Amino acid sequence: MSFSEAVLQVLSGAVPFCPNPYSSSLNKFPIKSYLKRRKQRGLWNIRSRVDHNCKRIYGVQKVRGISHGNTAINQSRFLNCQCQPVDSVSETVGDNGNGSWFKDPTKQVSPIHSGESKKVLNFEDVQPLKNDKEVFTTNGVMCKDMQYDNGKISVEDEAWNLLRESMVYYCGSPIGTIAALDTSSSSVLNYDQVFIRDFIPSGIAFLLKGEYDIVRNFILHTLQLQSWEKTMDCHSPGQGLMPASFKVRTVPLDGDDSATEEVLDPDFGEAAIGRVAPVDSGLWWIILLRAYGKCSGDLSVQERVDVQTGIKMILKLCLADGFDMFPTLLVTDGSCMIDRRMGIHGHPLEIQALFYSALLCAREMLATEDGSADLIRALNNRLIALSFHIREYYWIDMKKLNEIYRYKTEEYSYDAVNKFNIYPDQISPWLVEWMPEKGGYLIGNLQPAHMDFRFFSLGNLWSIISSLATIDQSHAILDLIDAKWNDLVANMPFKICYPALEGQEWRIITGSDPKNTPWSYHNGGSWPTLLWQLTVACIKMNRPEMAARAVEVAERRISVDKWPEYYDTKRARFIGKQSRLYQTWSIAGFLVSKLLLDNPNAAKVLMNEEDAELVNAFYCMIDANPRRKRSRKGLKSYIV
Repeated sequence: MSFSEAVLQVLSGAVPFCPNPYSSSLNKFPIKSYLKRRKQRGLWNIRSRVDHNCKRIYGVQKVRGISHGNTAINQSRFLNCQCQPVDSVSETVGDNGNGSWFKDPTKQVSPIHSGESKKVLNFEDVQPLKNDKEVFTTNGVMCKDMQYDNGKISVEDEAWNLLRESMVYYCGSPIGTIAALDTSSSSVLNYDQVFIRDFIPSGIAFLLKGEYDIVRNFILHTLQLQSWEKTMDCHSPGQGLMPASFKVRTVPLDGDDSATEEVLDPDFGEAAIGRVAPVDSGLWWIILLRAYGKCSGDLSVQERVDVQTGIKMILKLCLADGFDMFPTLLVTDGSCMIDRRMGIHGHPLEIQALFYSALLCAREMLATEDGSADLIRALNNRLIALSFHIREYYWIDMKKLNEIYRYKTEEYSYDAVNKFNIYPDQISPWLVEWMPEKGGYLIGNLQPAHMDFRFFSLGNLWSIISSLATIDQSHAILDLIDAKWNDLVANMPFKICYPALEGQEWRIITGSDPKNTPWSYHNGGSWPTLLWQLTVACIKMNRPEMAARAVEVAERRISVDKWPEYYDTKRARFIGKQSRLYQTWSIAGFLVSKLLLDNPNAAKVLMNEEDAELVNAFYCMIDANPRRKRSRKGLKSYIV
């Protein structure tokens, strides 16, 4: 390969530029002045990042007794930059022409990904940009199909431009998208970080567009953060916890004040408002990993030893034995998308739906080996128990509501009807009037003597997508959404929960949270990002016209309003009082919905079909009478 061809690979994004200290010819080349001259001539518009020392480091990890594969990892180690010294640029490209190198400290250098070869342009292939309509994708491919109406860019194309502007680069490769691009706000807080849950719709959008690199990089880099030591006030959570977010920081290089390095700085909840660990991050990571494999056809990522180990660590953390009598995950308030105090502590539906989906995805991806037998057995048992528990005890419709209204309380027996000692006075007047004759939903939470009757959108929609809800229940949920369209969609989809906490109830449950005032933010606000989950649920139940209606509502104003994070008021008439503009997952959620409506078959990468074995086990439990007395046969007592 000639030197000019090597430079073109760097400039076109095919490989990150890494000056080789062993190559005198590259060291003598004045890359800064060269880039400056090329930019002045205006031949192309490419974002280039050059590191003159190529000593980027992830950071120090302290891993307590964790081993990936068959090789034990030292107590502290450096994860080196994926740029490695090679004898020529062609070696960095690798056999496929599209590889960036990932340094695993326990193994030899290996490509972080592999795929089909990309064509590498020669100097003579490069043409000046003819007009502003030509842009480059993340893979360095020029796009000319942007739609213009009277000189104005379309909403969809504007969204793609904004999504690509939000991309975060680490060592020259895309690694995620920041939470928001709002330059009008003086307070950044953590909106300049890459959030695990926020990146999911962005990742799905890139997958549906055929741009797999950013998702692959995100999956593998966040996996490395999983093993970091996480402490708060001398206490550490269980191994396997994934970070809520991370930030790429540029810091001075040790021993050299004139040089800098890039490091990944994760937040596991130690810096979060309320200091809550993100329970949903690991569950979303597993769901995205499966979607990547199905969409790209590249199963090599999920088959890697370190990825398999990461899946098992998340599962062991979630399946660990505790004091709870229920198969649902017990979590604190604020441990998911609703990350502030909103009275969802206990067993919130959102976590259970994601948990169920992640279990199914993990079972599909886990390698069958002797060491996984016990884990898979525990996983299957939990799936059966969880599906029965949610379908039987979380479901509510007019018939079930009337049954609860007639409950007897204080039943002490093994065959009690009112198992959780729910008091009928908990049924609020709003629910009696709001519940339609046709339709139903899964309640937000269930604990002893407490049923949270609020409608939580993400939990119900993902219960449809993951088949946690039965087919009849899934249709009933969509029937309720259709019947209560003016409450849940109105002027902007989609209400995060309904109804809002107000008055004394708001003061007690939220602690008078000024951000979660009634019909704002998490307390009944409308979040455009939920649009993509509504779309997947509607497509699964063969009702795409409902999703199309919601997309049409959003398209009328979301671009004009500058892509807000959320909307306020009961009918979503105002942009949220503290809403960030150009919120990335609002942008990505809209794009995913449009892409899926254009190609409904693509939604299958996110769906979990109902498992026949689980269905049989579920009905066997019903036939065996869940109120049966426990057997005392075989019990023995001993006198010590």
